[in-house]
Amino acid sequence: MNRIKEKLQEDKKLLSIYFTAGYPDLNDTVSIIQDLEKNGIDMIEIGLPFSDPLADGPTIQNSSTAALKNGMTTEILFNQLKDIRKTVNIPLIIMGYFNPMLQYGVEAFCKKCEEIGIDGLIIPDLPVDVYHDEYQAIFKKYGLINVFLITPQTSDDRIRFIDSVSNGFIYMVSSASVTGNTSGFGDDQKDYFQRIHNMGLNNPQIVGFGISDNKSYTEATQYAKGAIIGSAFIKFLTKNGVGKIADFVKSIR
Repeated sequence: MNRIKEKLQEDKKLLSIYFTAGYPDLNDTVSIIQDLEKNGIDMIEIGLPFSDPLADGPTIQNSSTAALKNGMTTEILFNQLKDIRKTVNIPLIIMGYFNPMLQYGVEAFCKKCEEIGIDGLIIPDLPVDVYHDEYQAIFKKYGLINVFLITPQTSDDRIRFIDSVSNGFIYMVSSASVTGNTSGFGDDQKDYFQRIHNMGLNNPQIVGFGISDNKSYTEATQYAKGAIIGSAFIKFLTKNGVGKIADFVKSIR
């Protein structure tokens, strides 16, 4: 069974961490993954840096720019991760934009993911319709789960279509803004979390955007299976380096 599906079956609220591959330094990728698992993180999203990250706020944009300047490429990331399953067991998801995957070749990219033990992909700019019509068979061939994003503005019909195409979890964006712009959740966002929960979807939901501390993590997971933290973790790495990851995790739960 895919590791994401196994993790989703656990009777607990999940905490997933996003970070940009090749940041703060080019060769930090593997050690960050290992330290996150050692400190109890449930899933990890490895950001593949891209020069035009439209959905990302300034913190993640800056980390992507720095990682690219450090020399990070798709090929280097795959090379860094080639032995990752010798030391890491939790689900690993690559999050990135579709252009680098197209340049690499979609099937070649998916095949490489399977070889090194990647469990899923999050591709914010790949519409679910295009995925369903053109790429779903390739993902299935290589055992990859594709995770789709929904926002408070996504219609119920669209959400139900995404649910029908999904086979892992749904990434529930907490607001319509870019990442890293919010602190805590207002009544509208909490109502949105509850509304999606009440839809009774087949796939569990994990909340992302705007989670930075224990309070926002607790609020996000009241109606969802888990939460994803990205910008707050990258800010922590920028300020503290890679040696104090345990302190960050303790501050969340």
